[in-house]
Amino acid sequence: MKYTLTHEGRVFLDFRHYGFPNPHSHAVRWVNVEHLRFSGTPTDRELLAALIGHERFRDTYAGYGVRPEETRHGSYRSAAITPESYEPVERQEGEAVLRTWAEQYSAVSADLAADLRREVFDVLDAAARIFHLTGFGEEDFHDWGGIHGEFHEFVSIDRAQGRIALLVAGDD
Repeated sequence: MKYTLTHEGRVFLDFRHYGFPNPHSHAVRWVNVEHLRFSGTPTDRELLAALIGHERFRDTYAGYGVRPEETRHGSYRSAAITPESYEPVERQEGEAVLRTWAEQYSAVSADLAADLRREVFDVLDAAARIFHLTGFGEEDFHDWGGIHGEFHEFVSIDRAQGRIALLVAGDD
């Protein structure tokens, strides 16, 4: 059975709006969270497949936004990403990856920390399962892939609320 996902909203945290990073740095750091709702009792792999097939997955994260015809996802060819590309992780592991990434240059401001807590870490806390996109290399890049300094992608599945969230954190 094919499961459908209904897009509920998007949150975009641009670190520049919080005075981070250093104004002399060229790096743009951000977190994008897509919230979707599902019904029924799909398996984790069925949900991941539905997400990969969803229009909101068609984003290069290079400033163009979602484009239904897009064949790129982040730095990768969309066709290279399958449900098996995602590895289950514990909440603490996912949170540690994102905290290390966010704080690698300096501590984040109190405002950014509060927004990360509410928009990212609370989503991970509510998840029954968390998956991390892993195992990709340059052979999986699209024609202009590798543009992100770092690219971290997690999928949070909250079965109690019937929600799935695509969390992407990156540097341009």
